[in-house]
Amino acid sequence: MRLTSCGDILSVVLFISLTLASPFGLWRSSNPPTHDRTAPAREKLFHSNTGTFAQQRPWTRLRDHIIQLTFGLPRAGHPTCHRDDRPAKSSPLGAGAPTDLLNRYGGDVVLRFNVTTTEEAEALADSINVLLLDVWAFRDDWVDIRLAKDAVPSLLGLLPDSLQHAHTPLMHDLAQSIYESYPSSALLRPLISSPSQQQGFSPALRASTQTADNIFFQDYQPLPVIVPWMRLLASLFPTHVRMFSVGISYEGRDIPALRLGVHPTNSQDPSEPRKTIVISGGSHAREWISVSTVNYLAYSLITSYGKSPTVTRLLERFDWIFIPTLNPDGYLYTWETDRLWRKNRQQTSLRFCRGIDLDRAWGFEWDENASKGNPCSESYPGEYPFEAAESRHFAQWVHNETSTNNTEIVGFLDLHSYSQQVLYPYAYSCQSQPPSLENLEELALGLAKAIRLSNGEHYGVTSACEGTVTMALGGKKMLHPRLETGGGSALDWFYHEMRVRYTYQLKLRDTGSYGFLLPKENIIPTGEEALEAIKYFGKFLLSDFGLTEDEPTMLRPLRKPKVDNEDVDGDEGHPPDDDDDDDTELEFDDDGEEEEEEDDANEEEADNEGAEEEDDFEDAKGLKQKPLKVAGFGKPSGNRVPPADMSWELKRRRRS
Repeated sequence: MRLTSCGDILSVVLFISLTLASPFGLWRSSNPPTHDRTAPAREKLFHSNTGTFAQQRPWTRLRDHIIQLTFGLPRAGHPTCHRDDRPAKSSPLGAGAPTDLLNRYGGDVVLRFNVTTTEEAEALADSINVLLLDVWAFRDDWVDIRLAKDAVPSLLGLLPDSLQHAHTPLMHDLAQSIYESYPSSALLRPLISSPSQQQGFSPALRASTQTADNIFFQDYQPLPVIVPWMRLLASLFPTHVRMFSVGISYEGRDIPALRLGVHPTNSQDPSEPRKTIVISGGSHAREWISVSTVNYLAYSLITSYGKSPTVTRLLERFDWIFIPTLNPDGYLYTWETDRLWRKNRQQTSLRFCRGIDLDRAWGFEWDENASKGNPCSESYPGEYPFEAAESRHFAQWVHNETSTNNTEIVGFLDLHSYSQQVLYPYAYSCQSQPPSLENLEELALGLAKAIRLSNGEHYGVTSACEGTVTMALGGKKMLHPRLETGGGSALDWFYHEMRVRYTYQLKLRDTGSYGFLLPKENIIPTGEEALEAIKYFGKFLLSDFGLTEDEPTMLRPLRKPKVDNEDVDGDEGHPPDDDDDDDTELEFDDDGEEEEEEDDANEEEADNEGAEEEDDFEDAKGLKQKPLKVAGFGKPSGNRVPPADMSWELKRRRRS
């Protein structure tokens, strides 16, 4: 007997445990076992041997035999949700990683290079391109690179003397770290405990502060578990949750998403476009923590609606789109074959080098020079903009939402890992500054502060174009060569082409100790700090768009808006609130948090400058980039969204 996914394993274990533990189980003995007998039986589920197996009751032997066949367990082994859903092969090293992982990753190492000069950065960038090395992450003064141990001498031979000893290994046993990143028996034990201890879903779930009790976030989850979980949330909370798809992947899978929001239902006047915030993760398949964090955020807002005044107000004022993984094909591939796979699974011009980097495939400032490179590169952007199926379909969905579905996207957060940074546009170049730079920096600093106040973690704030390409030298910044192309990013496309005022890339934990192999114990803490960040994000936008309590709300429709055509999404016709004082408390945190005076001052300033900023944004865009129209799409720029038939071949990119 062989199961096809970890989701099937969880389902079988849950069914068997509930069936056999129930007094109405299919194999119930005529004499119900006492507590003293069932406890050893459950303990022997993972620690059975030949002697004790023969002494168990018939139904117990049957149960253990089914589970052993299901998981392919040895008599004294532990079940492991292996990457290809087959029993892990025994390692020649004993209790270490299985043989197949050792064969794939046993000869690899992750090195951190400390970069201090332009010459060092240029030499390192050239070496990465020549050897096609896997750049994991980079910041102001360091670069993390994965490569084979045998390739280290070749790399050092291309680097200057100053870098010969300016590197340190981050992971001494990469194969073992990968092996430990997959779910283990620790995930299964709670499922096989008594039914009274199991955490289930119900409309009366506790607020998000109790999310740690939910088994879903005690480990990373594969795609066949995530999709039914999302479907379950939509069915349990139909008043404010809807599941849908933003497109189809290259291999034909849906790209699942959740839409959260509460709309007025009795407004007689046409409503203004619904302000919407989009939060995505999993563009790069190996960044599992981004997938889990998007799920955590969605679950926290869903279960806090009606219990937390802050969350309730945010869901009434905005629609929230949560997309756990834009790259379902690649994410599934990391579970089944290659844990460190980054790109999608699309066929390229080289049959043995599949995949396009989804965060380099968007239309704005797509790097045509990078397309001439090797498709085997981890940051290969494709042969033309929007060649990647997932990026193309997501862009088409965004265009349809804004043009035909009365939607205005006002915020975009793209979650990645790792390096703990809040990045704002532009990513393609440091030579051009976004026209709303001051407001972007203000909100980015607020997000970093919210995270720091939550869990004490420090997140840096900088432009997405920087990373290792800049350094402070005598108080002056110096540009360094880029280690990988920054053109064609979703961050820049949403900001420039769709005119989304606040777009950010949030790089989650950690800073290199584990990299993409972040232990499962970090799932909930990372989710908690990201939750505080998006709450701050939503409250900032409430103020910036004039939706604070001194403006009319959906609960108080009798007042007229103070700002025309921007403030309210269908106010009239909704019954007024009975208690103005209680309603006022919805403006900011209800969890005992005190807003600082400086934050209030910033919010008032944002209110006063909101309308003026909008005009400046449009004017600056018109000056910096001349609009290039494309047939079928009105509004600025030729790479706003790709044609559906993709027969389109982009000519020379315009240059600012």
